[in-house]
Amino acid sequence: MLARQRQELILDEVRSTGGARVSDLVERLGVSDMTVRRDIETLAARGLVTRVHGGATAVGSSVEEPGFAAKSALRTAAKQAIATAAARLIEPGASVALSAGTTTHAVASALLGVAGLTVVTNSVRVAEVLWAGDTTVVLTGGERTPSDALVGPVATAALADLHVDWLVMGVHGMDAEAGFTTPNLAEAQANRALVASARRVAVVADNSKWGVVGLSTIAALHEVDVVVSDDGLDPAARTVLDERCGRLVLA
Repeated sequence: MLARQRQELILDEVRSTGGARVSDLVERLGVSDMTVRRDIETLAARGLVTRVHGGATAVGSSVEEPGFAAKSALRTAAKQAIATAAARLIEPGASVALSAGTTTHAVASALLGVAGLTVVTNSVRVAEVLWAGDTTVVLTGGERTPSDALVGPVATAALADLHVDWLVMGVHGMDAEAGFTTPNLAEAQANRALVASARRVAVVADNSKWGVVGLSTIAALHEVDVVVSDDGLDPAARTVLDERCGRLVLA
């Protein structure tokens, strides 16, 4: 297949679905990872797609994601309250998975007061907090995203055979139809592996996340056992989450 033909197929996929992963394109086109990345670079240079970590999206898609440092300065009081409430869900001696993100980073600090935990995480920043205590920490490998998540084949392979009591997961957005989402395709894949590893799933997200829809869905609302948010959450959002998630906790 000629390069132009490959690029037309990639462009068709992005336009029809909103985005495409490099790994999926490699399988579909029967070419190397490097070839697909070059094709995406060519399309991005022509302004036809937006190149993102792990793939490509349609131009103008909701893929912007602030870095960890920028997000750390936002809604700090709400994040601390949410973290304290989330930590109360975790029993001493439990096994817990923590996704990357600034809210889960706050949860990690709150969990230092819970004895005998084993924590699995794909975040170096989360691991650094927990290493300061007596928690047993399992850190996946992988490539780093703007939100400091470790993602990719190494991360998902590390999570494949693990089983934890709880997953505490941060999200970019939550919506009645789209569910819990992220703008990063590779991070969505890692987070879905985290969801699959957990007996119970708690999402931690402040009220600003409601109505925000990222590029890729991690989980539907009914797949989550607990949502921990703050008391600024819109009444209509409270009703939806009460009805469709296992439990809503407002910090």
